[in-house]
Amino acid sequence: MIAVDTSSFVAFLAGEEGTDVELVMQAIEGELLTFPPVVVAELLSARNLRDDVKSTILALPHMETTSGYWQRVGEARAKILADGKKANLADSMIAVFCLDNGAPLITRDRDYRHFADMFDLRLMA
Repeated sequence: MIAVDTSSFVAFLAGEEGTDVELVMQAIEGELLTFPPVVVAELLSARNLRDDVKSTILALPHMETTSGYWQRVGEARAKILADGKKANLADSMIAVFCLDNGAPLITRDRDYRHFADMFDLRLMA
């Protein structure tokens, strides 16, 4: 299982180029791609979301959170913030989802580097 961040999936949908977009294509072809729940919410919140894109998002695998997830999100975010680093709530939720499931994260968003440094989140791209 390989998780994808909103930034990389939007780039994939837009036909942009980049290592992350290539990794998204490979993960889809290998049937390894999954969406953290908050990524699904972010993607489905897009204004003027086309029906075919919505169908694609809903057709790909989604995983659910596990018991104690919200506490782990809060604690991980608090640790990063206490260290004077940036950790918005959505990124914290995605990072903890990946950590809970042992899934690397395809992303072009550098804000996850703090989770990689402090919690060994595996980043791809």
